[in-house]
Amino acid sequence: MSKKPIVSIVGSINMDLTITTNKMPMQGETVLGNDFATYPGGKGANQAVAAARLGANVNMIGAVGSDSFGKTLLNYLETEGINIEGVHTATNKPTGIANIILSEDDNRIIVASGANKLVLPELVEKHVDLIKHSDVLLLQLEIPIETVMYTLKVASKYNVPIIVNPAPYQPLPDALFKATTYLTPNEIEAESIKNDLLFESIKEKLIVTTGDKGVQYFENGTKQFLPSYQVEVKDTTGAGDTFNGAFATKLGIGASITEAVQFANAAAALSVTKVGAQSGMPKKQEVEQFLKERSGTK
Repeated sequence: MSKKPIVSIVGSINMDLTITTNKMPMQGETVLGNDFATYPGGKGANQAVAAARLGANVNMIGAVGSDSFGKTLLNYLETEGINIEGVHTATNKPTGIANIILSEDDNRIIVASGANKLVLPELVEKHVDLIKHSDVLLLQLEIPIETVMYTLKVASKYNVPIIVNPAPYQPLPDALFKATTYLTPNEIEAESIKNDLLFESIKEKLIVTTGDKGVQYFENGTKQFLPSYQVEVKDTTGAGDTFNGAFATKLGIGASITEAVQFANAAAALSVTKVGAQSGMPKKQEVEQFLKERSGTK
């Protein structure tokens, strides 16, 4: 039996407040919604759950408030088998939330960071041992950029491969591009990265997800493209996070880039067939079965 990879994630933990509607409201417009629900979320926590369900031992480093949302989210992460010793409970900030509108197979999201602003270098410093013994480190940009940069230095010091999901996008320091092993932007984020002076030197680090079109990446210096799987879409929230968690998990066991991208592409496809960022995330066996069925093998 192969060893489970150890994936450490430094990132956000939110509660998603989700409402569905038949029509996306325009500016200044009020429309009637259909269903409302709360779901565990945050890009960091989403990616942690995805990786855990897909076979990784996951360490989560982040922060929640001491409110009811925070307690619910910590309990949920524990039930998913995620190590939460690196999660700080803040008394002076509420748990982060994301307000999500779902309509016409798409979403619009507003995030209030709350306790995620307290995911500072000092918190990471307390949990260096978790990162040091990881097979892969996964980062996003819903926490302060100084924390991202500090964590990159820690992982680089111990030769831990680093994946940065540059979302939500912001101008990034050259040092981030240089230290990162892989960057996983979506199509829009990738266009912003193309404007960077370092683009030519880092383009082979890019794993670009293009929604229902597929994934672009490089392997052995050659540009590759893997089309998306056609599925019935119910909710695209968390698809990118599922991709990142799956990609990190496969890299953690030493898979090739193509193998990791193919696995992540399938996991993301399955995730959009259910409602909710984390509730739609598949387990390892589901992804493996899906790949067998789509390849025509038994």
